[in-house]
Amino acid sequence: MSALAASIRDSSVVAWRNLMNIKRNPDWLLSSTAQPIMFVLLFAYVFGGSLGGEAYREFLIGGIFVQTVAFNSAFTVIGLANDLNKGIVDRFRSLPMSRIAVLLGRTSSDLVISVLTVVIMSACGLLVGWRIRGSLFEALLAFFILLLFSFAMSWVGAFIGLISRSVEVAQSAGLLWLFPVTFVSSAFVPAEAMPAPLRAFAEWNPITVTADALRQLYGNPLRVTGPPPDSWPAQHAVLYSIGSALVILAIFMPLAVARYRRVASR
Repeated sequence: MSALAASIRDSSVVAWRNLMNIKRNPDWLLSSTAQPIMFVLLFAYVFGGSLGGEAYREFLIGGIFVQTVAFNSAFTVIGLANDLNKGIVDRFRSLPMSRIAVLLGRTSSDLVISVLTVVIMSACGLLVGWRIRGSLFEALLAFFILLLFSFAMSWVGAFIGLISRSVEVAQSAGLLWLFPVTFVSSAFVPAEAMPAPLRAFAEWNPITVTADALRQLYGNPLRVTGPPPDSWPAQHAVLYSIGSALVILAIFMPLAVARYRRVASR
């Protein structure tokens, strides 16, 4: 068996083990589905009336999708930190298995959770008035971009989980950086209304551009009121969103693997 085939086999076993752990910790799955539903209902019905009504709901869903899969990276952080704290990683290291299997298995299992979350979010969006108005190919491309971004964010979470000294630190570190990155974006409100420094950051923020790419492909409004955004990232949202996800992977996959080797060699 080739090294690549062995890595895929070992990673799939670790991924299955992680998914089976949900049976013993169902609250993990509950939080990954209940939180986005709460955000949809809160923004669609509590804030939506003053932000654009029905048009805002269609604008909102693309941002909620991206925010949700970004926040799912916190499960990667906590899962890896928990395995390190309990000595599970040491047990894996003693087995004749691929060194990357632990990380790839964790990020793959969390990708499966993101798929389930997106399905639930899509159903919730349809209930509040969201519709896919683009072609089937564009819709499939949008979901591919969303899951690619989710996979990239999981590797960010893997690196954070490996550098966290305890599960408690991981719980804070896994979410602390996500709040400013998510909310200083056009996930919920247009970036054009922000002060100049925040607007510049928001326009180039991968969360903003990925949300705009989804809106464009779904045929949803890029902005509730006013003209469409004219920044370079917004004009090339699909290309930039794919490129930014690949750049994140290119940076954090090697960092996570290098950190895992250091941790496993102790």
